[in-house]
Amino acid sequence: MNALLPDVSSEELLDRILASLDDDKAEDVVRIDLRGKSSVADYMVICSGRSTRQVSAIAEKLKDRLKEDLGRSCKIEGKDQGDWVLIDVGDVIVHVFRPEVREFYQLEKMWMPAGAMNSARA
Repeated sequence: MNALLPDVSSEELLDRILASLDDDKAEDVVRIDLRGKSSVADYMVICSGRSTRQVSAIAEKLKDRLKEDLGRSCKIEGKDQGDWVLIDVGDVIVHVFRPEVREFYQLEKMWMPAGAMNSARA
């Protein structure tokens, strides 16, 4: 864990992120355990918003909550377009998509073994 960031486990960070996404009515939330698969992060979370406005709002509120509750700063890419927003929280990477963009890129299929998708739904 980066010494400059508050001491929060990746599991606690994941729980806070999932709670924020639930509060903001994110849809089809999937969590993927990356431990042992990637050195980039411990977890990836993928979810959908119904519109570009909701996708951007989910990302912005997540960023604000993590800053306020945990003192964590996030890097955000794509919020202005609202089709696919990437939120890098360090140990957890969050992707918020519009449904048709999510379907096009199918990130879950790249990171999860076949048949594991249903068990990953948060």
